[in-house]
Amino acid sequence: MKILLDTQAFIFLSCDAPELSKKAKKLFLDEENDFYLSLASVWEIAIKVSIEKLTFKKSFEKIILQQIQENGIAQLPINFRHVIKVTNLPFHHRDPFDRLLVAQALEEKLHVMSNDQVFDRYQVKRLW
Repeated sequence: MKILLDTQAFIFLSCDAPELSKKAKKLFLDEENDFYLSLASVWEIAIKVSIEKLTFKKSFEKIILQQIQENGIAQLPINFRHVIKVTNLPFHHRDPFDRLLVAQALEEKLHVMSNDQVFDRYQVKRLW
């Protein structure tokens, strides 16, 4: 299964947070699944770190690179198709990062790992 991590899911996985569901952990540990981290999520995390809404024990750069490498997470760049897809999405959600993640999931045919139920309003398969 190909799974796009939403920003919060990536953060929860990175620090093994108790908020992470058992199903999400099981999916993440299953080597048959391929995980992707959008550049949109990296950008969102960078903004939260810069305004001190989010802190890590290590540097932001090290955390991201370490998690990608150790867990075999593929980086998903933002491309023109993804941005255009956003213009056609209904406004079930106003968060620009989540809207871009939905567009990427639809365009790349990915499931989304997220605890945010707003993803259910779009035609993406949410896993949690």
